[in-house]
Amino acid sequence: MLAASAAQAEFRVCNGTQNLVGAAVGYRAEEGWITEGWWQVPAGTCATLIEGELQSRYYYLYAEDAARGGRWTGDINMCVAENEFKIVGVKDCFARGYQQMGFKEYDTGRQGSWMVQLSDTSGTQESQN
Repeated sequence: MLAASAAQAEFRVCNGTQNLVGAAVGYRAEEGWITEGWWQVPAGTCATLIEGELQSRYYYLYAEDAARGGRWTGDINMCVAENEFKIVGVKDCFARGYQQMGFKEYDTGRQGSWMVQLSDTSGTQESQN
């Protein structure tokens, strides 16, 4: 007999657009602020940016449409790099050789899972599982 599996705890991004989207996530960890990227999220698919039970209340997301240049942004400045990255700290991005982008804050309310739906028309939607 197979038992029903529990919903997996994670922070996911789903791409409801017609184009490839690159996504980066920011969060607070023991060693300080962390930003990580890039996850390539093809049209109509989802990607898990953080696996396991979410440890923080707030997570931050920045995403770009690879084909059209559209962006999903916010007003929390964090560091990103051109290629795959994991950066500790959000200050002095340019001086450290990184770019600075505005990330959108998501208040997960300490839920174990969170999903952000990116779309062409309405921006983003968020939900917990």
